[in-house]
Amino acid sequence: MKTFLFSFFFSLIFLNFSMAQNNNNFGLKLGLSTENLNGETVQNDGLSLAIKEANYGFHIGAFARLRLGEKFHIQPEVLFNSETVDYTLNDVSQNVVNKIVSETYQNLDFPLLAGWQFGFLRLNAGPVGHVHVASKSDIGGTVPTYTQRFEDFTLGYQAGAGLDIWRLVVDVRFEGNLTRLGDHMYFAGEKVTFSQRPTRWLLSVGYAF
Repeated sequence: MKTFLFSFFFSLIFLNFSMAQNNNNFGLKLGLSTENLNGETVQNDGLSLAIKEANYGFHIGAFARLRLGEKFHIQPEVLFNSETVDYTLNDVSQNVVNKIVSETYQNLDFPLLAGWQFGFLRLNAGPVGHVHVASKSDIGGTVPTYTQRFEDFTLGYQAGAGLDIWRLVVDVRFEGNLTRLGDHMYFAGEKVTFSQRPTRWLLSVGYAF
């Protein structure tokens, strides 16, 4: 929680400072995301958990565009992000067969993108930090030994393109992560992790002031 509060207030101060500088922009944005996950199953002592599907997520937040000449810029953002993944659970000890369970993850995301602009088209790429805020899981209600242990801060990357039409800002980005899916999952104290690192596509629309 301390990390979350520090990150949030630092971002507000930074974006407010950025907005005050000449030739720079400040804006608000929101959008949808879809996660790319392959079907995979992990097992642990009579229990199996399989990825079923990822639902559409959403994000909302603010951005600042700090111009470095006519074509280049740095774009820091702070975004609240929420996404849900469905799993198929089987547990012999609990007589559970093919039960669909969901987990919802909420993060505060901090993309820091370098951009190149020509006309109304932009290209952006850079790192993104994720600060864990909250989560909700159906698994613990079915499997009493299940616990979650999230890292406070994880890293990923984003790359994509955008359009500026007057004050309207549209972005399409691809995001990858350095941590594996399920890195927070523990059954009876034993960590269970999927082999894949989640990726997703993000579509957002914003308004620049």
